[in-house]
Amino acid sequence: MADDYRGVVGAFPYAFRASDSLLFRSYVALGGLLTVAVSLLFIAAVVGVIAGTTGGRGGSLTLSRSFFAVVGLFVVVPLVAPVLFVARRHRRARERGDAVAGPYDAALAAGGYLFVFALYVGLVISVPPAQQTTPTGALAPLIAGLYGLPQLVGVVPPLLAAAVILLAHRSLR
Repeated sequence: MADDYRGVVGAFPYAFRASDSLLFRSYVALGGLLTVAVSLLFIAAVVGVIAGTTGGRGGSLTLSRSFFAVVGLFVVVPLVAPVLFVARRHRRARERGDAVAGPYDAALAAGGYLFVFALYVGLVISVPPAQQTTPTGALAPLIAGLYGLPQLVGVVPPLLAAAVILLAHRSLR
């Protein structure tokens, strides 16, 4: 099958071609770029942690290296999941000879965009106080409120958005 995909990288062009949803196609483009950027960022961070901890003994240093990799996976997987879900759905429908209809593609794209937004909100919440700037503009009260939250709360928005992606997949498939 020339139109089939092989692996994660091939799922992006396949899902882009297979879907009729413009919202989903835009998410494939943005999600692919963000996935590459986030992956490169986490690879650079892991290299920096390894370089900074060379010569040290195992234990907590090894744990911090692993922690970066796990956090990277928790960020990249929800970015890629909508594309993989849609590609799989279209491939299976084509194998059965069925037509793919309904709001599935658009709903997963909306979930993907929600995850990107939630990731940004989580990053704003987790900014260390020493690096926070005084917010200005129309969103100043919102930003100040997010700065006021405990930093650990920063993981909640991305986790909720990832759950929305999974719920959309399960309920609309």
